[in-house]
Amino acid sequence: MARKAYSAEGAVSVGPYSHAVDAGKLVYLSGQTPLDSSTGELVKGGIGDQTKQCFINLIEVLAVANLTPDDVVKVNVYLTDMNHFSAMNEVYQTYFSKPFPARTCVAVLALPLGADVEIEMIAKRP
Repeated sequence: MARKAYSAEGAVSVGPYSHAVDAGKLVYLSGQTPLDSSTGELVKGGIGDQTKQCFINLIEVLAVANLTPDDVVKVNVYLTDMNHFSAMNEVYQTYFSKPFPARTCVAVLALPLGADVEIEMIAKRP
C-alpha cells in the first residue's frame, strides 16, 4: 500500500518523516515543535509562545490535508516540564471549540532542538 503523505511549507521537518499521512478517514499528523518556518529556529519566548507556534505549524499541515482544528479527534502533548501545563492549556484551548478533542499530556526528558513542547494530532475526515 502506498502512503499518501502531506507536506506543509509552513512546517519544518527535522528528520525523515512526513508532516501527515492519510489513512482513509483518519489523518495522522506528526509531532510539531515550535520551529519558525521562516528562520528554521525555535521561537523566542516562553511556553505560551512555543505552544502557539506548534499550533501554527499543525494548522498549516491540517490545511494542506483540507482539514481544520474542528476535524481533530485526538491530541498528544509532550512537555519537558509539567510546571508548563497551565500556560500550555491557556493557549491550547484557544485553538479548539467544545467539545474538545481527546488528549494526552505527558512529561518527557527532552525534545528535539531543545524545545519545551511538541504536539501531535489525529484528525478525522467529515
